[in-house]
Amino acid sequence: MFTGLIEATCTVKSVSRLGGTGAIRLTIDLGKLVDETKVSDSIAINGTCLTIAKLNGSTAAFDLSGETLTKSTLGKLKPSSQVNTELAMKATDRLGGHFVAGHIDGTAMIKAIDRQGQFANIKFAASPELLDQMVVKGSVAVDGISLTIASMDQTSFSAAIIPQTLEKTTLGKAKIGNMVNIETDMIIKTIKKQLEKILPQKQTLTVEKLKELGF
Repeated sequence: MFTGLIEATCTVKSVSRLGGTGAIRLTIDLGKLVDETKVSDSIAINGTCLTIAKLNGSTAAFDLSGETLTKSTLGKLKPSSQVNTELAMKATDRLGGHFVAGHIDGTAMIKAIDRQGQFANIKFAASPELLDQMVVKGSVAVDGISLTIASMDQTSFSAAIIPQTLEKTTLGKAKIGNMVNIETDMIIKTIKKQLEKILPQKQTLTVEKLKELGF
């Protein structure tokens, strides 16, 4: 489990194919974070929960399955790429962001970047399936970064990015057209799934119906 508060941006050292499996081995220089890690630990890399397979000095190796490569942007990483990195949270940690599982729901594309001094408003184009799991003022993890959804329309959502986030994560160097990993809020996903079980499949969810159900 993670919080979406990035601890460091780390550098990809190598990307290699693992036989004919469709999987890859990714090695990343964790820098000082390596002091708090061991083999088999879970680490979020651009929001994707990965397991350390091997450690060599400050470099950690991760094996990525075909499923991970299909669902995320990690298959596009190259040596020297920068990635957002977060160690798994401790039970005693403050939950400064939101609950992030590290299980990517899909990807989105940066559609627009509006710089406002040291701040930025970034718009992300996303699929209807992802947008259906979001609400304005709700949380979303973008490349592992816990963000608050500022606005939405039928094809995209926007988030206001503060200077600290721009400085400490890959969003500071993001460009229009970049693809990012998306994990929607697990609480919203859970509520949506339960409501779908309660409501008839073809019935539209309305405020009146929610009141009838006790919400």
